[in-house]
Amino acid sequence: MRRRDLGELLLLAAIWGASFLFTRLGASEFGAIALSWLRVAGASLVLLPLLRWRGETAALRAHWRPIFILGITNSALPFVLFSYALLSITASLSSIFNSASPLFGALIAWLWLKDRLSASRIAGLAIGFAGVLGLAGDEARLSSQADATSGLLAVLACLLASLSYGGSVNFTKRYLSGVPSMAVAAGSQLAAALVLLAPALWLWPAAMPGAAAWANVAALAVLCTGLAYVLYFRLIAHTGPANAIAVTYLIPAFAVLWGGLFLGERPTAAMLGGCAVILIGTALATGLLRPRLRLAG
Repeated sequence: MRRRDLGELLLLAAIWGASFLFTRLGASEFGAIALSWLRVAGASLVLLPLLRWRGETAALRAHWRPIFILGITNSALPFVLFSYALLSITASLSSIFNSASPLFGALIAWLWLKDRLSASRIAGLAIGFAGVLGLAGDEARLSSQADATSGLLAVLACLLASLSYGGSVNFTKRYLSGVPSMAVAAGSQLAAALVLLAPALWLWPAAMPGAAAWANVAALAVLCTGLAYVLYFRLIAHTGPANAIAVTYLIPAFAVLWGGLFLGERPTAAMLGGCAVILIGTALATGLLRPRLRLAG
């Protein structure tokens, strides 16, 4: 990976780490569904002109059905779920649960696409999911009786969103291999915007959100979704998907940093330990970490 590619990888991790911050700040005023619709609608306004400029609109028309499904599973559903979760838990914690997405992806690839798992990858799945369950249990233990239910639902929402991301990766591999990346990115955001339009109008906040909330929406839509997709697919083109997916391991670090700087969040030892266990398990399960065992004799 060239120095420029590494810089872009760090920039993308910083941007996607900040998305948890902006979501937490915006969800309290817009609500989960309205905020998510504004995010994907704004991203569509960024990506669709780029799609037309690159001359790839025909690819979107040819593959609109799987792209539409991907828009639901990779954007509409997880964005709403994380927005809901961030009404109750910290940006740092939600980003750590998000880092389990490749674990779900590896598990679904094994179950659905019959992807072969080595002993180390199976061990990685076990380690990673043990970290997820341990972190969820710690969150439930620390929650007071009054907010235990909302905290549990928030954790479940994060895990369901991560499951949706993991499934979307395999769906893309199965049905959208070879389709131009910009057509997938722009089309999926447009599909998510269409799906969320009616619920967003129905649940639109009674009181008009303030200027700061709208600024958070703009950052989510333009920076954390629209431009981030452009950067992500640029990385895939230059370094390959195996290197680009490394951004998953860096996002929690930036989310914890932004949460501490701007929201005063302080990660607990259990959160940091759980994050480390999840990332180690993920690295093993995805094949990024391949230990070599020497047999005696």
